[in-house]
Amino acid sequence: MSRPNVVILLADDMGWGDLGCYGSAIPTPNIDRLASEGVRATNCHSASAVCTPSRYALITGRYAWRGPLKNFVLMGHGPALIETARPTLASLLKSGGYATGAFGKWHLGLGWRHRDGSVRSAFSPGAVLHDDIETDFGRDIDYTAPVTGGPLELGFDRFFGIAGSLDMPPYAFIDQDRTIGVPDREKSPYLTEQRPGLQVEGFDESTADTSFTREACAFIEAQTGPFLCYVAPSAPHRPNVPPEFIRGASGLGDRADGVCLVDWIVGELRSSLEAIGALDNTLFIVTSDNGAPMIFTDDGDVNVHRPNGDWRGQKGDLWDGGHREPFIVRWPGQVPAGTSTDAPICLTDVMPSALAAASIDLPAGAAQDGQNILDLLRSMSAGDSERPIVHHSLGGRFALRSGRWKAIFSAGSGGGFSEPSITDLFATGSGKAHPAPPWDAAHPAGQLYDMDADPAETDNLWDREPKVVASLYSALRDICGDPTSGLAFDVPLGSVGSMA
Repeated sequence: MSRPNVVILLADDMGWGDLGCYGSAIPTPNIDRLASEGVRATNCHSASAVCTPSRYALITGRYAWRGPLKNFVLMGHGPALIETARPTLASLLKSGGYATGAFGKWHLGLGWRHRDGSVRSAFSPGAVLHDDIETDFGRDIDYTAPVTGGPLELGFDRFFGIAGSLDMPPYAFIDQDRTIGVPDREKSPYLTEQRPGLQVEGFDESTADTSFTREACAFIEAQTGPFLCYVAPSAPHRPNVPPEFIRGASGLGDRADGVCLVDWIVGELRSSLEAIGALDNTLFIVTSDNGAPMIFTDDGDVNVHRPNGDWRGQKGDLWDGGHREPFIVRWPGQVPAGTSTDAPICLTDVMPSALAAASIDLPAGAAQDGQNILDLLRSMSAGDSERPIVHHSLGGRFALRSGRWKAIFSAGSGGGFSEPSITDLFATGSGKAHPAPPWDAAHPAGQLYDMDADPAETDNLWDREPKVVASLYSALRDICGDPTSGLAFDVPLGSVGSMA
């Protein structure tokens, strides 16, 4: 067999419980078919509970907190987050003779040129990565200039997509390294949860994912050799504006219709692979960047449909609802059909596994947080049940799971979206909330769960198992390397009560 093509679909905010093959009532026949023809993982985790750091980890095989971004996400005009010299999934496959294309949401920062000629760097001393509404509006951006530091400089031959999410400016498509048109007017109308900023004339969110899909399918159908096609739809991230041919497909509202849209995209990609006779020589992966949110106005009734299944929490959280992901792999002749695995997997594993499938060596030091899981997917290995996997929250807090144990080095959700949130835990008597301080020597309380006995994370064993907590803390420090990761290295354990 010739080297396989690699197709990766990374949905946006699609939860563990959103797909039919994971027990959902949302109809997802195309994805369910992939699962029946391949392997479905039940214990896969994104490297972060939010968008930007999760995507960084998939593209680079390393946790994002090893770089400049220690918490939260970038906005649409955030600076390029990946050094152009860093090996990526795309650059290494390209070096091995693969054509490479990326379509959809980028959200890893770009080198936008400002009207004064400057381009922000994420690596400058004191660099500001998090834009407020005013600085992200886009008034001072020269949209006639090409962007730098993006997909084309990180190994992709072809890019068609958007800078961030559909809820942040600029409201414009990017073709290769330039916007299609010039964002020169304020967004109108603003849809659910959209941030203020500029748009190009006639920008229509409902066409975004169909446009990404059209370009991805055209890329596939033009290939005569091995290729990587990375597709990152905006669905089902807010604002949920499914096209008319999808609207109502779920019977559960616009967000659930967005899941149906993701399923339609999978079907279109499959059809293009079939058209060039490449389907059965393709490593086809479907997954998501983080858990689903359950607090926004277009999320639907989360009591009727639980997008994260029975896992506690949601997007942003250190509880499993924040980062446990659907993960489906089809690769005929290599991955046995109709199988599943509960072995621990992280999205940092995608890069080393895809390179191994392509028979391309991983350079020393690259993808330092990923593992080649091909033998696991092939059912030739049971995997390492004790493998440590780091979780990271919206607020930049840490958790570590290994075997049956999961330690959360934070109070509450870890600075996620769930109650009690990062602001609720340290509200003053006046009722004015203040951000919770980081987990440190002055605030060493945390959470420990036995995920075998208590997968719902309801019984906090932090005070009852101090040796386990200390062991996991030591292991986490070894993985993080030093305090620049954002983890405090000098916290005394066992002397302060827990806080669930």
